[in-house]
Amino acid sequence: MSTAERTTESVSIRPTRIQLPQADLDDLRDRLHRTRWAPDIPGTGWERGVPTGYLRKVADHWADGFDWRTHENALNQHPQYATTIDGAHIHFLHIRSPRADAVPLLLLHGWPTTVLDFLDLIGPLTDPGASARTPAFHLVIPSLPGYGFSGPLPGPGWTDGRTAAALADLMSRLGYDRYGVHGGDVGAFIAPLIARSRPDHVIGVHVNGLLTFPTGDPATMAALTDTERARLEGMKHWQDRLGAYMQLQGTRPQTIAAALHDSPAGQLAWIIEKFKDWTDPAFDLPEDAVDLDRVLATVTVYWLTATAGSAAHTYYERFNDPSMWRPLERGTVPTGVAVFTTDFSIRPFAEATHTITHWTEHDHGGHFPALETPELLIDDIRAFFHGLS
Repeated sequence: MSTAERTTESVSIRPTRIQLPQADLDDLRDRLHRTRWAPDIPGTGWERGVPTGYLRKVADHWADGFDWRTHENALNQHPQYATTIDGAHIHFLHIRSPRADAVPLLLLHGWPTTVLDFLDLIGPLTDPGASARTPAFHLVIPSLPGYGFSGPLPGPGWTDGRTAAALADLMSRLGYDRYGVHGGDVGAFIAPLIARSRPDHVIGVHVNGLLTFPTGDPATMAALTDTERARLEGMKHWQDRLGAYMQLQGTRPQTIAAALHDSPAGQLAWIIEKFKDWTDPAFDLPEDAVDLDRVLATVTVYWLTATAGSAAHTYYERFNDPSMWRPLERGTVPTGVAVFTTDFSIRPFAEATHTITHWTEHDHGGHFPALETPELLIDDIRAFFHGLS
């Protein structure tokens, strides 16, 4: 292959559709039926992890009641494409608004979720009607490199900064010179990095689930409100009691990959625990906050694309990337933050590194607002981007 041919191939954008092999779905069902279940310790519950009794019930539904093709068909209602950037395969949805004044918007999922997060946002954001008071968007929704339909990473070194550069290149490749970015969870790390690297191209960054860290300024700490102090305590509790997944993925990703790639029940437990811990605490079970079949569709994507380990390796890169933990100068791009009930975002800390122009605190909905309270997230995105250009 000539250099010219390689260059043409490297920037090509190819239409694609999702059609997971039936043999793989049959294998998944068979493996679930043959699960070797860990016994519960009598008298214990969720405080030690996902109870086996609950997990078996959900796994039974996954094996015999869940229909992946329904979710696959919903995804395939929207235009999807694939391209290669920096050696990585990148899958993305690209839905253009019928409105001539629509703003290009990059939507970034996090872990342990996928592009399926945003299915309920597509219609309202792309086609809200003719009124200029309600902004419309051309949406670009990528599977993050190493996640889901983008497939496993091609090698090490995929830091958040490298991912941000690849996604900025994707927007350029699509012909978008000025655009907005929204991200949650991992996406809330990556979205501001895109803005920092391309401040002349990003009109604004909107995030949920933004992690903020103390500035070290005694005056700032003394001025924290009771709500902000409670969030700081909540973050410490999360680090002490709920962060084992992060430490394992950040230090020994290949070890957990062996378990997650071989056992669908293990993959289910690894992900559904996060829906228990991070959704609105007003609900007792994950399926009370998010439709259970949508959760299972998410787990199915990780299982059938074999990206549980690859996604875990991105945590290792984050842990071992010195640039992640250096003090940052304040970013110049307008930034909007939506805070939901399980978020630990603290505005004075955020203002030290971001130009905050929009800050909303919601009294319901948790860490997965696109799945839990899509209408709140839609309104927040609209409110932030209205008037930005």
